[in-house]
Amino acid sequence: MKTVRDVVRDLMRDWKLTTIFGNPGSTELTFLADFPDDFRYVLGLQESSVVAMADAFAQQSGNAAIVNLHSAGGLGHGLGSLVTAFHNRAPLIVLAGQQSRSLLPGDPYLGAIEPAEFPKPYVKWSYQPARAQDVPAAFAQAYRLATQAPMGPVYLSVPFDDWNEPAEPVAALPRIASFAPDADALATVAAALDASERPALVVGAAVDADGAVPEAVALAEKTRAAVWAAPFSARCSFPEDHPQFAGFLPPARAGVAGLLEPYDCVVVLGAPVFTYHVVAGGGPELPPLYVLSDDSQLLARARATGVLTTQRLGIGGLTELVSGTERPAPAPRQLPPRLADPAAGEQLSGAFVYQTISDLLPEGALVVEEAPTNRPDIQERLPITAPGGFLTMASGVLGYGLPAAVGAALAEPARPVIAVLGDGGSMYGIQALWTAAREQTAVTFVILDNGEYGAVRKHARRNNSGKVPGYELGGLDFCSLATGMGCDAHRVETADELRTALRSALAATVPTLLHVTISPAA
Repeated sequence: MKTVRDVVRDLMRDWKLTTIFGNPGSTELTFLADFPDDFRYVLGLQESSVVAMADAFAQQSGNAAIVNLHSAGGLGHGLGSLVTAFHNRAPLIVLAGQQSRSLLPGDPYLGAIEPAEFPKPYVKWSYQPARAQDVPAAFAQAYRLATQAPMGPVYLSVPFDDWNEPAEPVAALPRIASFAPDADALATVAAALDASERPALVVGAAVDADGAVPEAVALAEKTRAAVWAAPFSARCSFPEDHPQFAGFLPPARAGVAGLLEPYDCVVVLGAPVFTYHVVAGGGPELPPLYVLSDDSQLLARARATGVLTTQRLGIGGLTELVSGTERPAPAPRQLPPRLADPAAGEQLSGAFVYQTISDLLPEGALVVEEAPTNRPDIQERLPITAPGGFLTMASGVLGYGLPAAVGAALAEPARPVIAVLGDGGSMYGIQALWTAAREQTAVTFVILDNGEYGAVRKHARRNNSGKVPGYELGGLDFCSLATGMGCDAHRVETADELRTALRSALAATVPTLLHVTISPAA
C-alpha cells in the first residue's frame, strides 16, 4: 500500500505542483524524504522570502504553489509575507511540519500549539488532520480551495510521522470553474452604463489575475468610458498607454471622490470600493457605484450595487449587453514632460530612473515594484502595457518585491524581469539574492537608495508629527551584499552610468543588482 507521502505526491504531479518553495527543518524531513527527481525544491534562506517567492510564482504561473515551512517558528517568520499573499489573492498551499503525534500531549520541542489557529485570519482555510489517513484528502481540499475564486493561501499542518503511514489513493479532481453573474444583476449594470453620459470604469488586480484585460479594454472602448486604476492595485489591469486610461485613484476618500465627481456612473471591476490609507476629509458625494467581484465579503461591505462574478465572464457578459454609443471618448491623460539628464554633481531622482527604465525596458517585460516612496514616479514615468506585466504588494508589508521577482522569474524563465525596490524594503528580503544566484534567474534588481524610509518621513510631515526617530538609513553597501550572495552588482550615480548598467543588466543571463543613489523624495 502507498504511504501518505506517496498519495500526496501523486496529487502534486496530477495538478502540476512539483515546484516546492521552502526552508526545511527536522519536522519536514519525512515529507522531503526520498525526494523525487521530477520535483524541484527552491531553497530560500528565510521563510518570509520563501512565501513571497511562492506568491509571485503562483500568480505568474496561473496555478497554486507549494510552500514548505518549519513548524510554528517557520510559519511565524513567514507571516508578514502570508499577509501579503492573502491580500494579493495568491493561491498558496502552505504545508508546515508538526511534531510527532505521540509527543503532542507533552508540549514537545518544536511542537506547534493550536497550529490551525496560528495563521488566521490571513488564510482561506487552516487545518491539521485528525488522522494521518486524512492528510491526502485534506491536501486535495486545500488545493481546490486555494485555486477557487476568490483565490488565496491555505494552511495545512502535518505531524512528522503522518507521511509514512499507509493511505488510500485520492482522486485529483479538477479545479472549481469560474462562475458567471446573475443575468438580471448584470443587466442592471448594463442599463446604468447605457443611460450614462459620463461613465468611468475602475479596474483592480482581479481583472489581470483572471486574464480579463482584453475584456476590460473591449468594455471601455464600447462604452467610451474613462478608466482609472483602483487605489493600491497590486497588478496592472488596463494598458497604461491606452488613450482612455485616466490615471490612478489615491488611497484617500476625498481624493477618490474628487476625481470621480465628473462621472455619473462608475463601474468597479475586480477591486475593493475603495482601499484607503489616510484620512483626508470627506470630499463630494460619490457617483452611483456598481461593482463586479468574485468576493462576497467585498460585495457585502461595498456601498454599491454588487454583482457576484469572476472577472472574465462578468466583463465579457457586460460588454455584450451594453449598447454602442456616440458619446465622445474622454480626453487623454496628461503626462508631465520628459526630464533632462541631471546636471553635473546633481543626484538622480526616482522619476528619472523610472523614465530611463521605460526607455530601455524590453517588450513584454515584467516589472516588480516595492518602492512606496517613489510610487507616483512609476505611475507617471513607466507605463505598464503588457498583461501580467506588473506585480507589487497589496498589503503594504515590506519584503515582498525582491523575492517576488525571483519567484516570478522561476515561473516565466524566458520573460525579462526587473525589480525596482527601495533601500529600506530591500533589506526585508535581501536573502532572496542567494536564491536568485543559485537558480540562475536573470533578474535585474534596481535598488533606489535615498538613505531613508521615505514613506515614513512623508507621513510624519503630513501628520505634523514633529521630530520622529527611526526613518534614517544610509551606509548600506548593496553591491557587497549582492556579490557576497553570488550576483553581479554595479553602483550607479549618474545618468550615463544608469543607461550603461541597465542595458548590460537587461541583456545578462545572470542576476544583476544596480545600487542607484537618488535624492530623497520631496
